[in-house]
Amino acid sequence: MSKKKKNIILENIKLITAGAKGVAVGKTEEGKTVLVSGAVPGDVVNARVKKSKSKYFEAEAVEILEKSPYRVEPKCIHFGVCGGCKWQNLSYQKQLDFKQEEVYNNIKRIGGIENFETLPILGSEQEYFYRNKMEFSFSNARWLTQYEISSEENFGNKDALGFHIPGMWSKILDLQECFLQEAPSNDLRLAVRNYAINKGLDFFDVRNQEGFLRTLMLRQNSQGEWMVLFQLYREEKENREQLFDYILEKFPQIKTLVYAINPKQNDSIYDLDVQTYFGEGFIYEEMDGLKFKIGPKSFFQTNYKQALNLYRKTLEFAEISENDVVYDLYTGTGTIAQYIAKKAKYVIGIESVQEAIDAAKEHAKLNGLENCEFYCGDMKDVFTEEFLANHPKPNVLITDPPRDGMHQKVVEQILKLAPPKIVYVSCNSATQARDLALMKEHYDVVKILPVDMFPQTHHVENIALLIKK
Repeated sequence: MSKKKKNIILENIKLITAGAKGVAVGKTEEGKTVLVSGAVPGDVVNARVKKSKSKYFEAEAVEILEKSPYRVEPKCIHFGVCGGCKWQNLSYQKQLDFKQEEVYNNIKRIGGIENFETLPILGSEQEYFYRNKMEFSFSNARWLTQYEISSEENFGNKDALGFHIPGMWSKILDLQECFLQEAPSNDLRLAVRNYAINKGLDFFDVRNQEGFLRTLMLRQNSQGEWMVLFQLYREEKENREQLFDYILEKFPQIKTLVYAINPKQNDSIYDLDVQTYFGEGFIYEEMDGLKFKIGPKSFFQTNYKQALNLYRKTLEFAEISENDVVYDLYTGTGTIAQYIAKKAKYVIGIESVQEAIDAAKEHAKLNGLENCEFYCGDMKDVFTEEFLANHPKPNVLITDPPRDGMHQKVVEQILKLAPPKIVYVSCNSATQARDLALMKEHYDVVKILPVDMFPQTHHVENIALLIKK
């Protein structure tokens, strides 16, 4: 280890595996763990220490001495600057291997659970172009590369349409290409950008909170129909209509175009009044015979094909019969609940977001499902003794909480309810393992199935089947 002032360099660190949030993990000669960003497992690196903890270092690679055999050439020119696709330089098979290992280790180490079956991770059929929703920001403060900053050249126009630079809330990467959403996503975004620059339309100034164009969202369904959503900081009717007409004429795939005027301090759309300029203001998605209406504020899984696999596997784990009553906690817009309802006697869904519950009820009506009932409220407040006393007891309970996992009171209520079977779907196996630890005295974890919803990232979902002891 070399040291110069506060610049501590750890030398010749062999990175052996992947850790939380996709960092590569190695050890110093003294045996202290090093979490390294900017490298992949298998690399040998020199790394600069960013934080020194009692049990580990957080560091960033400054020199790659030996390249990992698992390395691949990144597809995107923005790799390393853009905050997404951080594993684009790691082979997809190794991505799957490390995700599987992470889930397995979390269930064992955090959950303290042994003797469960781990099914092989379900990889995504599409390694790229799998997202059906992308959001971009307009900015008059384009991110400049180090080369541009150090040169004395005047780069003139600094308007950008793309992603926020990690840790730089006011800077936007001017995105030239992206491999996450299929065509015509790139062409559409670039057409909007170039038109706006050519016409002199104001890109948003986040520091001074002024400008015209604020955000752009592109959303598609599996039938190739597109929704376009603009957020505008202020109304400029003539400029707005000319821009919208240009895009609609150039891209006939657009099924609907909507917009909102947003003079707030943030880009959240949920409290805005969204106006429809073209089309119906929504698109439909179909999944195994079920139809779902998707509006500008709707939540829907961004990887359609893999979401379909996730729901099918959840149904397979649950082994629903026609006499089963099923509870679906954190039901969202009721997608899983309605998947289950095709097989079950009765399904009860609970969710904290009123708009999601309204959508769930609308979807159930749209699909002719009369055996679904949905309730809105904070899970720990709705899922109570009184609620359980007024509803049939479930044979199967499905839970799909947010990344923070389930509130302890919800876990306690599940244990009191004691359903024979639980299927726990999670986007964070660490908090899932924490919750499973609270239930392991009463339930056996029979099997788990990791599901990769987001290739080129460290994120992974997991399905766990629990059977009452």
